Amino acid sequence: VQLVESGGGSVQAGGSLRLSCAVSGYTNSAYCMGWFRQAPGKEREGVAGICGISSRTLWTYYDDSVKGRFTISQDNAENTLYLQMSSLRPEDTAMYYCAARETHGVPWNRVGSYNYWGQGTQVTVS
Repeated sequence: VQLVESGGGSVQAGGSLRLSCAVSGYTNSAYCMGWFRQAPGKEREGVAGICGISSRTLWTYYDDSVKGRFTISQDNAENTLYLQMSSLRPEDTAMYYCAARETHGVPWNRVGSYNYWGQGTQVTVS
């Protein structure tokens, strides 16, 4: 499984960015994927998650800090996971990672439950 993030950058507060995660080799019929972030000196935290069966999205999840501002989605034809981020704030500054797992029945934002991780893309909001 390979996950490759892109789309990070520097933006002013109130601006928008769309992160992409190209996914290859992840073929679980029952799947869960997520976006996580880690700021310097802080633990990695869940931002948004998406789970489904046979490429059909059944559930989406968001951390309270991003509800109403971020949207997670997937394009099955392109094997790509997205995170649309709007109304960005300085506290959203972090390295953002996409992740995939083979575990189910575990809270979506449990970092240790994810088997596969991308290399991360930096988001800086000033």
